[in-house]
Amino acid sequence: MATASSGGSLPCGCSVFITVPDAFFIPEFVFGGLVWILVASTRVFMDNPQGWVMFVSVFCFVFTTLWFFLSISGVNQKSNVWPTLDVAYHALAAFFYLSASVALANVTISFTCPAPFSSVYISVFEFAPLLQVMSYVATLFYALHAVFSAIRWKSS
Repeated sequence: MATASSGGSLPCGCSVFITVPDAFFIPEFVFGGLVWILVASTRVFMDNPQGWVMFVSVFCFVFTTLWFFLSISGVNQKSNVWPTLDVAYHALAAFFYLSASVALANVTISFTCPAPFSSVYISVFEFAPLLQVMSYVATLFYALHAVFSAIRWKSS
């Protein structure tokens, strides 16, 4: 049976910035945005999985922004389904980012430059390790958000 307190376990308004799982919204924006920018500024090769990485970064950035504004506006207080959706979304985002990070690591390890005849190839090598690190950091924040959201969901 649904109670009013089960829907109230999620914060709303400015309390989103100070609660433990929801405070991860800001680093998720920052590192997800950096992944998006770094993928957009590198050149895509035929066997490069940057299309998947771009999809993951844009998808997570857009839905995290939507989720953030829904939390601030208090829409998440109207039903007891929101804590479950919070856990499901952040677990899915962590899984997506982990798959993108592993694909980037594979390409970074196996990527060889045929000839440094262009500055584009040099920029790919400069951005690849940074892109990989930012992707793993975004994965970490989404995973932490999912874990702490699951703890909050189980306690409600």
